[in-house]
Amino acid sequence: MSAILNLEEISVRRGDKTILGPLSWQVLEGQRWVVLGPNGAGKTTLLQICASLIHPTTGKIEILGQQLGKVDVFELRTRIGLTSSALVEQLPSDELVIDAVLTAAYAVLGRWQEKYDLWDESRAMALLTALGVRELGDRTFGTLSEGEKKRVQIARALMADPELLLLDEPASSLDLGGREDLLKRIEVFARDPLAPATVIVTHHIEEIPSGTSHALLLKDGDVVASGDVNQVITDENLTSAYGLPISVQSQNGRFFARAR
Repeated sequence: MSAILNLEEISVRRGDKTILGPLSWQVLEGQRWVVLGPNGAGKTTLLQICASLIHPTTGKIEILGQQLGKVDVFELRTRIGLTSSALVEQLPSDELVIDAVLTAAYAVLGRWQEKYDLWDESRAMALLTALGVRELGDRTFGTLSEGEKKRVQIARALMADPELLLLDEPASSLDLGGREDLLKRIEVFARDPLAPATVIVTHHIEEIPSGTSHALLLKDGDVVASGDVNQVITDENLTSAYGLPISVQSQNGRFFARAR
């Protein structure tokens, strides 16, 4: 399998403080990763690097076979599907939901004078259907609930048929029913052999969808554990990362934790 992401001794510094790394990490084609850890662990910073939104202070990173710093990032970003809270704030509140998804085909925010054909419109509607929000197509984005916005964002991230999918806390702010429904849909998506390599960032192990193959556990910008998800999500590793005794249980590919 070819490497979708290849990070070699990367680090990120802000002033005199190192907020991430140095760390090395590799995501291979077809893998389903989760990145987790406490607040301030460096999860969002790592995701921004993987999305080519920021560059590391030191080290080398290759995304989809292209070395960051030696490639047109605007072209590279069209091959990456991304959801994030920052992106939600950039989407026009008066944009129709169907247009918010369609514009991802051109990697733009806000429909202007682009031309879309029937195939584009059919794909956008199919993605909204797969995420359970088909009926929202004619609504404006600003009228949606937080949970609905997250689903529309994922549909948008998939619109351009990306080779890498990055999801920043896709289940946060959802109630129990909304969370479980969304995780089930992500699980079904992950079973598709044609689905892109996926990296999900989350604070909570209960939000790790079944079908996740690998995990990266961070604390204070450093790697606590990395590898097969069942070998990373353990009592010992979570206790080390979160600084208190934690007991982990797993059932049908899902994980649950509580303090001991």
